[in-house]
Amino acid sequence: MSAARIWVVDDDRSVRFVLATALREAGYSVDGFENAADALDALEQRGAPDLLFTDVRMPGDGGLALLEKLKARAPSLPVVVMSAYTDVASTAGAFRGGAQEFLSKPFDLDDAVALAARTLSVSAPAPPPPVADAAPADALVGDTPAMLTLFRAIGRLAQAPLSVLITGETGTGKELVARALHRESPRAQRPFVALNTAAIPAELLESELFGHEAGAFTGAQRRHVGRFEQADGGSLFLDEIGDMPLPLQTRLLRVLAEGEFFRVGGRELIRVDVRVIAATHQDLEGLVAQGRFRADLLHRLDVVRLRLPPLRERRGDVPQLAERFLAAAAQRFGAPLKRLSKPALERLMAHDWPGNVRELENVCWRLAALAPGDAIAREDLDEALGAEPARGDGAGEEWEALLSAWARAQLADGRANLHADARERFDRALLEAALAHTGGRRTEAAARLGLGRNTLTRKLGPGRKRS
Repeated sequence: MSAARIWVVDDDRSVRFVLATALREAGYSVDGFENAADALDALEQRGAPDLLFTDVRMPGDGGLALLEKLKARAPSLPVVVMSAYTDVASTAGAFRGGAQEFLSKPFDLDDAVALAARTLSVSAPAPPPPVADAAPADALVGDTPAMLTLFRAIGRLAQAPLSVLITGETGTGKELVARALHRESPRAQRPFVALNTAAIPAELLESELFGHEAGAFTGAQRRHVGRFEQADGGSLFLDEIGDMPLPLQTRLLRVLAEGEFFRVGGRELIRVDVRVIAATHQDLEGLVAQGRFRADLLHRLDVVRLRLPPLRERRGDVPQLAERFLAAAAQRFGAPLKRLSKPALERLMAHDWPGNVRELENVCWRLAALAPGDAIAREDLDEALGAEPARGDGAGEEWEALLSAWARAQLADGRANLHADARERFDRALLEAALAHTGGRRTEAAARLGLGRNTLTRKLGPGRKRS
């Protein structure tokens, strides 16, 4: 296979020389150009290279002007913009113009070569994304057993006019469950109204829920229709219900029991037909024991309870979720769809996701905006997630996640006899670790593993020195 062709465009002869030399030593075919015009002429005569480095400030056309012309003539050519002026205007202008990466001067030659290798490895055109199902943008995603169980429960409950309490950690997507319950119910054509009770000051929450009349309090210049009236005939989602003040809990209980209420400062009895769906990340039974939540309100809300598992309990859904978020980001940015490399996917699977699906979504949007190339590398994930996954107590979960990621990748590649291969590799890794721990003493290693010495010898096979 011929060496990748790289062009370096920089009016500084010393920069051209040292960067070109380092790239040639790394095995690339490199040409240097003193200005943009020479590079454009070469483009017309020889076609586009595989990668181009360009300085920003040069006589004649600068790097950003060159970038614009390159993208017009060779849209898929990856370009790395270099500059000693790492200001917002330069970097934003480079990325806005389609640069793959921005390299600040002075730079380490090893970093520049590594950047070239990464860019070239991911710059091959990605296959077209699969045609997405006509699912709503806020549809729940997942095919792990926990999520399939949840989907079945939603399907059953959607038709029943029952109050539902959704529990789950922050960021798991409780509002998505509420929207799914509404969307699949006979109320789907009526309003879905959501209110986060923890986000509204206590003194304003009553008015937000039930509305108020003009003059009801200072600043109430006109009638305000509350969320219950807005949701009449539909569904009202009350998020973080555990943070609702006790006096309001009493009013909410009356509405749930009677379907009627007064606006703040009003005398007209308002009747509504609303299905209330509540959610919390808190232990409501514990709050009841502490006197902070009414037991009778809990019974009214908790006719049916749905638990939304945290992402660490359904790691198998991470690839599908990440693909969805990356596709949404690409559509929003008007940019090519970025895909996860296998090492990057393994890193995602090993992460514990304390922020759950919301954290994964934020990471994917960050990668879509900042990761160079169309394929996301392990290094991009390390930078986006910070430190490596914690070792120690969570190591068991981590290797299981990595095993799951490996299995999914192998199955996607069409591998057969996967169980036998995995079992053999697992046994060998475990036995080798035990032998290393015991200094090669097989009898002791077998005892530590709970195996017979002959079993250990048979599993290791020939070629190992006996001890």
